[in-house]
Amino acid sequence: MLMVQRVLRVLPASTLLVCSLFSCSTAAASPAREAVERLHKEPKIKDIVQNRFFLKANRFEATPIAGYVPNNPFARRYIGGILLAYHLSESLSAEGAIMYSPDLDVNDLKGLTSTLVQIAYQGDPSGDFQQPVEKMILGATFAGRWAPVYGKINLLGEQVLNFDFYGTGGLGLLSISEYYATYNTDYGTGAEGGDSVVALAHQENKSKIAVNLGVGFDFFLTQSLALKLDARNYLYVDSEPDYDPNDNGSEPLGSRLYNVFIASAGISIYLPKMKERLFDF
Repeated sequence: MLMVQRVLRVLPASTLLVCSLFSCSTAAASPAREAVERLHKEPKIKDIVQNRFFLKANRFEATPIAGYVPNNPFARRYIGGILLAYHLSESLSAEGAIMYSPDLDVNDLKGLTSTLVQIAYQGDPSGDFQQPVEKMILGATFAGRWAPVYGKINLLGEQVLNFDFYGTGGLGLLSISEYYATYNTDYGTGAEGGDSVVALAHQENKSKIAVNLGVGFDFFLTQSLALKLDARNYLYVDSEPDYDPNDNGSEPLGSRLYNVFIASAGISIYLPKMKERLFDF
């Protein structure tokens, strides 16, 4: 009888100890415990910019633009056009562009053109110096756009401006008018057409396949509008300039890489409307 009483006293304590050990072993092997341990061991990758204010995926973008060609030394080229894009994701999109630059004859020539033809004429009035002048008239390009950078700017602690930075690459077709600029012998005589120092002789209209490479910024104003600043290079191969086309005995012209650089700005309109969010971040 005494032995039974001792066993009954020891049994609850032993049972409690066994249950406690089993519980700890089960908790250690549980999926929750493994997930916590894995979370502490693995390196944490943080998205620096979270809660995007502006979403582009599966939306269309239309951007009327106005631009200028600063690297044409002989003619002022003002550009108007439209960029159309479809955003496959937040970083990738497909784009098409149509551009037009009006031809104003001698009225859009730069001072360098008139200076060169005057110097050549004063040096040899009977010479055949002709300054080649090229004007881009039309352009149509197709490109892919990649926007790897999305960020936020704190404007004087009052407002947060969201933006992204993108690069473009693709192919296009440029329509170019080619002229020869010479000294206008009627200049200053009062004859018709004598208002300009330069006389332009149209040679041909040519089409060139160009490689389109560029970069740009989008500054998101609302959830449907953005300010776009864009810079693009249109690279194509053509023959070297011929300053004396009447010289039939000259050597054949070689090839040269040309670049039409267009800097532009515009307002982008995104469709369809983005779903309303509870907060703006």
